[in-house]
Amino acid sequence: MMRAKPEPVQVVKERRDAALAALVARVPYITFMGFEFERRGDELTAIMPYRPDLIGNPTLPALHGGALAAFLEVTAIISLGWSLIWPRMEAGEGVEVMPALPKTIDITVDYLRSGLPRDAYARAEITRAGRRYASVRVEAWQDNRARPTVQAMGHFLMPELEVQP
Repeated sequence: MMRAKPEPVQVVKERRDAALAALVARVPYITFMGFEFERRGDELTAIMPYRPDLIGNPTLPALHGGALAAFLEVTAIISLGWSLIWPRMEAGEGVEVMPALPKTIDITVDYLRSGLPRDAYARAEITRAGRRYASVRVEAWQDNRARPTVQAMGHFLMPELEVQP
């Protein structure tokens, strides 16, 4: 029995990058805030590049808590969306039609220290994902991942099985 020849690595990377770009493009707020996503295999790292208009308290100066909370929520939503399309994409199915994105039920943000005027990074861990509901823990850091700046726990309503264009 002959095995199918594997796809070139570059083709696989381009397909994954295109799927991530299409997923991120579905949330215009990500572009507005300047958030970025880096992909390493199936793992995503979100980046909030520093901009002076993200400062909430110029006296300290500290990043605005609302910008940090939005960063964590968007990271959780994109991570959940990525977990929905990853199996389809790796099975060789097309992802031209994306599933609906999860909807936030609630999110609790814990501010652990002041956000310094520099880039922030975040990763999400999906702690529970069922057919209707998911729980996600997100952690953001700046210089040292072992010293998080802010963390959040969110609950999300998962989309129905049908897809939206």
